[in-house]
Amino acid sequence: MARPYFRQVPDLLYVDRQPGEKTISAYSKTKNLFKRAKLREDIYSNLAFFTKYKIEGDERPDNVAEKVYEDPTLDWVVLLSNNITNIQTEWPISENSYHNFLIDKYGTEDKLHDVHHYESTGVKNRAGSVIVKEGIHVPVGFAVTYYDNKLGTTVTASSNMTKTVTNLDYENEIQDNKRNIFLLKTQYLNVIFNDLDNIMKYKKGSTQFVSETLKKAENIRLYSSWLFLS
Repeated sequence: MARPYFRQVPDLLYVDRQPGEKTISAYSKTKNLFKRAKLREDIYSNLAFFTKYKIEGDERPDNVAEKVYEDPTLDWVVLLSNNITNIQTEWPISENSYHNFLIDKYGTEDKLHDVHHYESTGVKNRAGSVIVKEGIHVPVGFAVTYYDNKLGTTVTASSNMTKTVTNLDYENEIQDNKRNIFLLKTQYLNVIFNDLDNIMKYKKGSTQFVSETLKKAENIRLYSSWLFLS
């Protein structure tokens, strides 16, 4: 059964005085976007609930959901599994848009090959212990001096200590990292379905309560303005 996310978001009635009306008794219904689902911490922090997935080509969340869950309307599960709230910045850019994004950001093709930063290539002593990790941002001409117990002397490493990372290299790595995501395993879908139902239901006890899927809210700013103008 299809479970589109926004079909499960409850409604909100708010005061909406239309142009020409002299009362504020009219209400408009809209989705309550202040209600937002999230995975429980005991699930989100436990890798046993997830499987690794690599986004291919121009796959969208609905494409991934259809491939993995056989239901494209579960795209929201893909996003929640990775705590993605802004698909424009947290999902890989499509191949057709990527080049335009690069030119907009850096200006010209030539600037894509300018140096963005330098990274360490990694240094180990004779015993195999790591002195400098690989991939650390370092200045050009970076060198390190350390005492090597096996050699019994001080060693300065300065040759082949850094690698150049261009603007293009930098952006490509960001895109590649975005392609590596986690997906909630299929057998746990019912758990978050039940959680979502509970999160999205309104609870009795408030004067705003109408039903489990509807509540009435006053637009205080609009109400105050109406009193002032009248």
